[in-house]
Amino acid sequence: MMNPFQLKIKSYFLILITLTFTNFIYAQTSKEKSHSIIAKGAVLTKLSNQFSFTEGPASDKKGNIYFTDQPNNRIMKWSVNGKLSVFMENAGRANGLYFDHTGNLLACADEKNELWKIDKNKNYTVLINNFEGKRLNGPNDLWVDPKGGIYFTDPFYKRDYWTHTSKEIEKECVYYLSPDKSKIINVENDLVKPNGIIGSSDGKTLYVADIGANKTYSYTIESNGSLGKKTLFTESGSDGMTIDESGNIYLCGNGVTIFNPQGEKIAHIDVPEPWTANVCFGGKKFKTLFITASKSVYTIEMNVRGMK
Repeated sequence: MMNPFQLKIKSYFLILITLTFTNFIYAQTSKEKSHSIIAKGAVLTKLSNQFSFTEGPASDKKGNIYFTDQPNNRIMKWSVNGKLSVFMENAGRANGLYFDHTGNLLACADEKNELWKIDKNKNYTVLINNFEGKRLNGPNDLWVDPKGGIYFTDPFYKRDYWTHTSKEIEKECVYYLSPDKSKIINVENDLVKPNGIIGSSDGKTLYVADIGANKTYSYTIESNGSLGKKTLFTESGSDGMTIDESGNIYLCGNGVTIFNPQGEKIAHIDVPEPWTANVCFGGKKFKTLFITASKSVYTIEMNVRGMK
């Protein structure tokens, strides 16, 4: 029979063995999940570092990627055949980009605090520049829902190219522009600094990163475009963000961190740059993850496709 001290030592070692085994299984499971979502043997590849600050990648229906070189006021294009070119100069200091359902490129053009629609001939139309007569703070990122309505974030980042220095709208909010572009509604005004935004393919869930509070939330989307139930998705904020066909969410900042639909971290992609700003899927099979990070752009091949 063991004395109390021996029993205590045995219990301690049993707990230690259990914890070690559990951590090993968790580490293996996390590793397996990471490897299952990132293509086997995939390597992060730098496409170019010739920019001042890259942002806002968006994919057209063919998988070509458009992104912004924001300080240089231009929109770049990376084609599926690997060619890099300038798509548009004098781009309204565009930041976030997204394609609508008819192939127009939408841009958060914060030079004059506007939301633009750019056609294939590079002609632009200002869709919105105010809310209830007050100048927007600075549209930053956007997502188009299945109906054609536009959700966009409107944080305040003071720009050196502005003539104004203060807000006309005190709160930094999320807005919804109706599909016919006739009505804008404030759908979220209780965030510190909303930034990245993306929605699910069925149009039922919206994700918004509050970079100011370092949190990301999910919302149910109501039939009129307003937002319903708000749920904390993860204790992590983000700059830009995207979603894949499995509903995994990709957050940016320190590289790219991937969360499953339950908000559990399943993978991380290290990016050797001071800041990772944004991310999207593109390429011929929509399985290439395109990453804008500081002065560079990167790609890495995935086992999942982007949401389309």
